[in-house]
This record gives sequence, structure tokens and C-alpha cells, in this order.
Amino acid sequence: MASRTFTPQAIARDAVRAGYAGTGARPETLSRREPLMGGSCGITLVGASAALLDATFALADCLEQLWSRFVNDSDITRLNWAEGRAVDVDPLTVRLIRAMQSGCELTRGDYDPTLLPDLLAAGYSSSAIDPRRVTRLPESARSPGDLAGIHIDGTTVRLPRGTTLDAGGIGKGLTADLVCELAMNEGAWGALAEIGGDIAVCGQGADGQAWRLGVEDPLNPASHCAIVRLGTGALATSSQRKRRFTTTAGEHHHLLDPRTHDSAATRVQTVSVIASTGARAETLTKPGFLRPTADYLAWLPTVGAAGLVVDHTGALAASENWNLYR
Repeated sequence: MASRTFTPQAIARDAVRAGYAGTGARPETLSRREPLMGGSCGITLVGASAALLDATFALADCLEQLWSRFVNDSDITRLNWAEGRAVDVDPLTVRLIRAMQSGCELTRGDYDPTLLPDLLAAGYSSSAIDPRRVTRLPESARSPGDLAGIHIDGTTVRLPRGTTLDAGGIGKGLTADLVCELAMNEGAWGALAEIGGDIAVCGQGADGQAWRLGVEDPLNPASHCAIVRLGTGALATSSQRKRRFTTTAGEHHHLLDPRTHDSAATRVQTVSVIASTGARAETLTKPGFLRPTADYLAWLPTVGAAGLVVDHTGALAASENWNLYR
């Protein structure tokens, strides 16, 4: 028989569940949406208090202040301007950098968070919600950087001179993960966090079953091209249609090819990935814009993920295990 850890939160949660079981009533569901990370953040909690919902939004806001390249004193900005010097950062920033390194290794470099100089050259230098907020980098900044050469000692981080980081999508995925962790650690029955299209879920869904999640149709954003059921895990979607910029060199999008230092040349419009965490799912979307679709979808199950690709005609292609989540 599997062992079980009896934490104070788990004991309290079980006591409340026993009470509901005796009455046949369902726990309350709380939900709210606020602007965050260049888009919006939606959080839904099952069997939790309004105070806990407030706490999850406070955490999400804190992470934006730590990781945004548009915040002058964020951990990411301070690291990018450190010119090889050591910087003391928040423990959660260390977790972000570790997730970046793991994602780069897992995707064999298709996901690379050190391409910020290329992203600025493509036209994404200003905040999408406030053009007055502009990312600037030191003259030493180079693309790609040396992700493997980052030195971490506790909460002290040293980036090799010339290496810069962009939290981007992985920051949103990890934020969703951390929000769900907080909610469950504080006794919620279930939690859903959606940050700019990246969704992490855990525990009991709002309907008492697994969470029902929609994948937006890139050619008709008002509708869904797929619906999945997920108990615990994450669904991340990356799109080349959401962040587009025009420069003297033409039109670009924010999904870069590390080999060309330019926007990925592809007819793929969106890539959606189901994985164990939001951070992992986010990094796994990137190869879908760079590799042949059939090869990519055959590879995903080998790394414990499932995927759905939508091309410019609206045609859908899915990995063999995608149907397990329908």
C-alpha cells in the first residue's frame, strides 16, 4: 500500500471533505481574472477562502516584479546588466533559471532563453501593454548566450558576461505552477491558474471531476479547436499570431529559431502541449515551430508529453497520446 503524508493542510482538507460528504453539498468555487504579464491571469480555486485567492494573485504579481524584463529592478533585469558580476536573487528566480536550463537540455536547444538580443532586433523591445516600458541591454549582450555557464550558489547567481535572459513563456508557465502549489499547500481542494494562455491545474475540478480545458482556435479565437480533460498537470499553447512586429526588415513574430536568429519560418500557427508542469509544457511547445510536425509529434510522447499542432489552414495534427486527455 502506498504511504501517505499527513500534513496539517491535508488533515484540514480531509476534515472539510468529510463534512461536505455528510451533507451532499459541494465546496465553493472562487474565480477571478486580473491583468498580468502582458496579458491576463485567471485563477480558480475549489474549497478555498477569498483570502487564499488574494494570496495567489499576490504571488503572481510578485513573480512578475521578479522576472519581467520591463521592470528596471527585477531580478532578470539586474542579472542582464550585471556584466558577469554575482547577483543575489529570490529563491524562486533560481528555480526559474533551473527550469530554463532543463528546458534547453530537454529540447536540445530549440528552447533557448538567451536570445533576448535577437528578440529586441526582431522588434519586441517595448511592453505590449505599455509602450513606455522598454527593454535595454548592455553593449556586451550577445545571442545566444551561455546558459550552461551560469553559476548558481544558493541564491547568488552569476551570468557569463554577454549572457542575458528572458523569462517569456516559461515565466508564465512556472507562475501557473507556483500558484497551484501555493493553493494546494494552503488547503484548497483544487486549483487552476491560467497565465497568458498557459494553464496549470491540480486537485478537484470545479465540477468535481478533472478540469475541462479548451484549446483556442488560432483562426477563430472566439472558439475552441479542442477540449481536453486534465486532473493534475499543465496545458501550454504558443502562438506565432499573438506577438507580431514590423521592422525595416519585414514582419516578425516572437518565436525565434536559435539557428537563424530570426523568427521561425513555419506555417504552424499554434502548438499546444500537455505535460507535468506549466514550465515543462512551455519549453516543449518551441520545437513544434522548428521541426517537421510528424517528427515533433512522434517525439513528444518519448518525453512524457502530448501535443496538438494547428497549421495555417486550420488543420489539426496530434500526437498519438493526445486522445488520452479527451
